[in-house]
Order: sequence, then C-alpha cells, then structure tokens
Amino acid sequence: MASRPIRILSWNVNGIRAATKKGFAEWLQGCKAEIVGLQEVRAQPEQIPSEVMDGSRWHTHFCAAERPGYSGVGLFARRKPDAVETRLGEPRFDVEGRLQIARFGRLVVVNGYFPNGNGKERDNSRVPYKLDFYAALFDRVQRLRRGGYRVIVMGDFNTAHKEIDLARPRENQKTSGFLPEERAELDRWIEAGWIDTFRASETGAGHYSWWSQRGGARARNVGWRIDYILASPAAMKYVHKGFIHPQITGSDHCPIGIQAHPTIFT
Repeated sequence: MASRPIRILSWNVNGIRAATKKGFAEWLQGCKAEIVGLQEVRAQPEQIPSEVMDGSRWHTHFCAAERPGYSGVGLFARRKPDAVETRLGEPRFDVEGRLQIARFGRLVVVNGYFPNGNGKERDNSRVPYKLDFYAALFDRVQRLRRGGYRVIVMGDFNTAHKEIDLARPRENQKTSGFLPEERAELDRWIEAGWIDTFRASETGAGHYSWWSQRGGARARNVGWRIDYILASPAAMKYVHKGFIHPQITGSDHCPIGIQAHPTIFT
C-alpha cells in the first residue's frame, strides 16, 4: 500500500493569544499536519493559551523575542526533533526571536519570521537589517545543504517575489515588501537552487497569503503572497505539492503548506 503523504504547514498567526480567540486551537487540532511552524507568536512560552497546550500530543518549542509582545516563532511536531537551534550568532537578530532550525533525521525544517523593512515611521529604514537577516540565514541554510541535509525554509518572508505575487504591483514599487533589493534577495535564493514549492504547483495569479486589515482587502482578494515554503533540491524530491489555504481565517495571514512523502525524514 502506498504511504500516505504528510503535511507540513506554516502560518503567521499575528499573535497566538488573539488567534486562539478566533479558533486557532480548533484549527491546530484538525489540521492533520506532521509539523506546524508559526510566526509572529507575540507571547512568552508561559503566555501560550492553555487550550493550545493542554492535552496536546504535539512536541512543542517556542522562541520569543526579548521585547514583550513582539515577533516570536513556534513549532508543533508530531515527532520529537533531534535538535532545535534558534540563533544565527548575531545578537541583533537573535534578540528578536525570529528563527527555529529543527532537525528531524535527514530533514531540517527552518521556521523563520523575516523582518519587515518598514521602520517606525513607515520609512523603509529597516530594509538594511532585513536584507542582512536574509543573507545571514542564506549562509546558514547553504551550509546545511552542503552537509547533506534535506532542507525546508518556511515562514513569513515579508517579500512578494514577482509581480504575480501581489494584487497591486505598480502601486507598491517603493513599498517595503516589493522593493527591488528585497526581490533580488529572493532571486538569489532561487538562483542558488531553492524551489518555491507553491509556484512549482501553481503558476496562476490571484493567490495570496496576506491581506491588509483595512478597506475590505481580504474580501476583495487584494493581497500579497509573502509566505513561502522553499525546498532544497534534495528535499524537493519528496514534495508532492505546495498549497495556500485562504479560507482559513483568524489572522491577517492564512496558512500555507506542502504535502510530502513520509520518507523525507529518512
């Protein structure tokens, strides 16, 4: 009998406490995933709602920012990871709780919440920091590839790669998330062999993972595709398809995922 594919999911929940009030615990219970990576958890581990944790058969790991109520990533896995790292080795990145590198056998799942380039004044002042984070993580995952691991990098990349990946490309040429230098960084990943798992399955327009909470953007599907699961060539051999679940609410982002053959771990 053929092995049933597994699901690996990623979701920026825009605050796990807020998302739990909108049905996150029920979604998690019924999502039928092997691994779930969350971004923008915005809570310390002890602040994770009890209904998310109580009676859970998940192995869980959270990495919070030093700043309260900011950033943070979380991992839920049906199998216990062999190891989890959360640091790139630069304090300016590590204090913001943006990264988990979890190893499951031969598979490494990198769960990242990439910085937004907007500063406090919406002035693109954080773009250099954002690009430095991209570059530091790129170097780290390239080493993992060279080490023989199958690598998946998933999360909120905070960048729409191509014009097809946002509804209003012309109006956002100078907006962080669609700046030429941000898009060029994603180009670098693709040119190095990383595969955008969703685009490997779907080449059409109108597929987004984030919508502004203003002006009824989600109802009108005026969105951006800024959440990705990138696979190394070694991992992609086991990936059946990538998908987006825009019908799932509870955050300004929606979940994304892949189906993969269970032997990806071995």
